[in-house]
Amino acid sequence: MSESGQGSSSADKRGWSLSATAEGEGVRLELGLPDLGGRPVTAVLSLERSEARAFARALLAAAGDATERTFVGPAES
Repeated sequence: MSESGQGSSSADKRGWSLSATAEGEGVRLELGLPDLGGRPVTAVLSLERSEARAFARALLAAAGDATERTFVGPAES
């Protein structure tokens, strides 16, 4: 099973790719960055199932925090 953000048009627009592949009892995550310090870099994480779930929860929490900080609420009276 593989989930990927590597579609040609969307990957070109955002400039990075992320893929997840089942690997034994866990998952293999590959994050590709097209230009880090002048050259492409791919980070590979091989995680056990519990580690992958904890990693996903941390990413969701970080995304939620970033979104809340981005959108300023209505001004207080």
